[in-house]
Amino acid sequence: MVDDDEDVLLAAKMLLKKNNHQVIIEKNPNKIPFLLNNDQYDVILLDMNFSKDTTSGKEGFEWLRVIKEREPNAVVIMITAFGDVEMAVRALKEGATDFVLKPWQNEKLIATISTAIRLRKSYNEVDKLRKAKEMLEEQISQPFRDIIGHSSAIKETFALIEKVAKTEANVLILGENGTGKELVARAIHQKSLRKDASFVAVDMGAITETLFESELFGHKKGSFTDAREDRAGRFELANGGTLFLDEIGNLSMALQSKLLTALQSRQVTRVGANKPMEVDIRLICATNMPLHQMVKDGRFRQDLLYRINTVEINIPPLCERIDDIPLLANHFLNYYSKKYRKEVLSITPEAMNKLKKYAWPGNVRELQHAIERALIMADSASLQESDFLFSRKGNDPVNDSLNLDEVEKSAVMKAIQLHNGNISKAAEELGLTRASLYRRMEKYGI
Repeated sequence: MVDDDEDVLLAAKMLLKKNNHQVIIEKNPNKIPFLLNNDQYDVILLDMNFSKDTTSGKEGFEWLRVIKEREPNAVVIMITAFGDVEMAVRALKEGATDFVLKPWQNEKLIATISTAIRLRKSYNEVDKLRKAKEMLEEQISQPFRDIIGHSSAIKETFALIEKVAKTEANVLILGENGTGKELVARAIHQKSLRKDASFVAVDMGAITETLFESELFGHKKGSFTDAREDRAGRFELANGGTLFLDEIGNLSMALQSKLLTALQSRQVTRVGANKPMEVDIRLICATNMPLHQMVKDGRFRQDLLYRINTVEINIPPLCERIDDIPLLANHFLNYYSKKYRKEVLSITPEAMNKLKKYAWPGNVRELQHAIERALIMADSASLQESDFLFSRKGNDPVNDSLNLDEVEKSAVMKAIQLHNGNISKAAEELGLTRASLYRRMEKYGI
């Protein structure tokens, strides 16, 4: 409540505290921006006149505009001793929720505030549902959401998913790039008790140190240069559901510490705010890096590793799932045939044999892109052996090609293999930023 009359503030605070409301009172309206930056309020009670002998309500309307610009969903009740119907109508048109005259009737004020609190809760729920809908649509639009395979290696993974899904245990998924770590995480979520809530995926390797807290914990409008509006972090969006932190092995020690603090306290504080909020998440993490060795080398916190890996799931590389290659290849062929409207209905036995002999360093993702490329370039109703360009060794793509994409893909793969999957070092070797390297990995299915 913001009012220049201290007696009015104290009277209101005493009344509202009796009705189990936490009340912040302030005489100086110039502190409104500071208060909004440092906390969230269900309802704001705003006086309309602060200067002596002023009855126009002009100051109140100016502060109402400031509040609504900073927080469009703010629920504001205007209060004045000099109101009339015209002023009340103007207040509502400019974004106020209600209008109360001094001296107020206690019962009426309590009823007005209770209605306003319900309205604020509905705003919050609508905002949460809108964001959840956006994330759900993004998930639905992604192809290949199911894990495909019948080899003994992948069946062991299926068995682990079934065991762990119905629990609240934190899961660490280990596997090479392209093996389908996010698919496993989504499968755990879909089989869990949280399946009706949000699944929020975060690529930790693509988040810079400076944006880490903003991305994960959220920020208040104006808390830094580009913070043009309040924004919920990934922890907040995943509240009640599952938070998937991919490439967690790429976090610096400083960021590991911040993440551990949030996981231990189960609270996050938006950048620019000082009031923490409780979060209830199911945590799933993934990496292609050797975390246990990194702990020994002092590059990953042991206490964080204990926190994230109640259960470990190791996903086998595609070279250990040879029996699944025909199933996967035909699945991708069917998908891309429909996507590109091409009548490519089969893969010849010779071509399939070639696919089974190749080592697939990029795993399932590389197979997916190989099928897509072959189908686009195919001239017949079936994919031929010549449609797949691999070296005789079966370990590297053709590296004597003059095709720029093939050359670049080969260089990216070699750099990653040279540095044992360390993306930061591979990017440095290639003269790229880490984000640029991730874009190329996505482009080439690595």
